[in-house]
Amino acid sequence: MKTGFIGLGGMGQWMARRVAARGLLTAVYNRTASKAVDLAQEFKVKVCLRPEEVAEQAELILLCVSADQDVLEMVDAVSRTVKPGSVVVDMSTVSSETARTAAALLAVKQASFLDAPVSGGVEGAKSGALSMMVGGDEIVLDRVRPVLSSMAARITYMGATGAGQSTKAVNQIMCAGINQAVTEALAFGQAQGLPMAKVIEVVSAGAAGNWFLDRRGNTMINGTFAPGFKLALHHKDLLICRAMAQSINIPLPVAELTIADYENLMTADFGEEDISALFRLKHKTVMDEGQDER
Repeated sequence: MKTGFIGLGGMGQWMARRVAARGLLTAVYNRTASKAVDLAQEFKVKVCLRPEEVAEQAELILLCVSADQDVLEMVDAVSRTVKPGSVVVDMSTVSSETARTAAALLAVKQASFLDAPVSGGVEGAKSGALSMMVGGDEIVLDRVRPVLSSMAARITYMGATGAGQSTKAVNQIMCAGINQAVTEALAFGQAQGLPMAKVIEVVSAGAAGNWFLDRRGNTMINGTFAPGFKLALHHKDLLICRAMAQSINIPLPVAELTIADYENLMTADFGEEDISALFRLKHKTVMDEGQDER
């Protein structure tokens, strides 16, 4: 199946490489053309100067961009040249309503759409170990699953169009809570003068062990916040979760706290760091409170 890829950002570039390494990639497009040129030269695929060209070259078009408007802009462009029977798979994190709008645009051209957001960060994108949650037609998913499996170790069908994005919203809310708990706990432990590397080791082996603590615990206590998942992007995702929750009158107190904390950090120019940069705020709060007590 001839496959095109649109969006070579922090995640997309590695996902595209996984597809290319299987010999499945035909064409690429990226707004910053140099990224597309570099990848195309390495894997001998076509560089497209417009997203419309990707749809001309491929029967499966993969999207990985940043925001709802970006998805709709790319889908609108692709819809001008997409061939009947083609499939567009969006792996961005956007609202379920955006997914349904994109599907409707493509349906007019007799093309299919799957919303297929992923979880696993840059590490998962590099290794092909992402978890993918998919909404749309399950028969269409089965058609493109061999290509998607080059990027994701787990591909789970969630239901009708938009269900993939709704599931990703659950994931992002949960990530917010885990981030809050882990950063606060480690700041608390550090304030007590504990040997934090040992704390992380022993806690990771028990009931409180989790992926975030395992992958980010030692880096954050050492003041390293290289992005695996950018804080500003998680903030964007949580705003989507907030809007979805408000539409059905459900409160999200942990997500709201995290949105506010992220905004403080973004104001201080930490938005491009990993979400574990929340530790900066928790550590400062603990230290400030300790000084006030003294």
